[in-house]
Amino acid sequence: METVIIVIHLLLAIAMIFLVLIQQSEGGLGGMGGGASGGGMGGFMTGRATANLLTRSTGILATAFFVTSMALAILADQGREKGSILDQPAKPANQTQTPATPSVPSVPTVPGK
Repeated sequence: METVIIVIHLLLAIAMIFLVLIQQSEGGLGGMGGGASGGGMGGFMTGRATANLLTRSTGILATAFFVTSMALAILADQGREKGSILDQPAKPANQTQTPATPSVPSVPTVPGK
């Protein structure tokens, strides 16, 4: 189940990136096609209708992306232990341990010196 939602989440992210990149910017020649003809679609849709369609599609994809994000967060929380870290009792510090003395490696002797 989680894998299916992750795949859908990834596809939504890629589609949203694509839609944002093809939208015309407010400055004029941004996006694909440029110009006042609405991206050169041959009169199929006007520039305003194309902008409305892309804006609405981006909003729908963003909503679906948010829903899949919440679903993944809920699924990730399912196996987690409930409660706060502050609710756990403090572990007593073991003060009786003494540090171990480090062992010194023996130095090999070189014959003939």
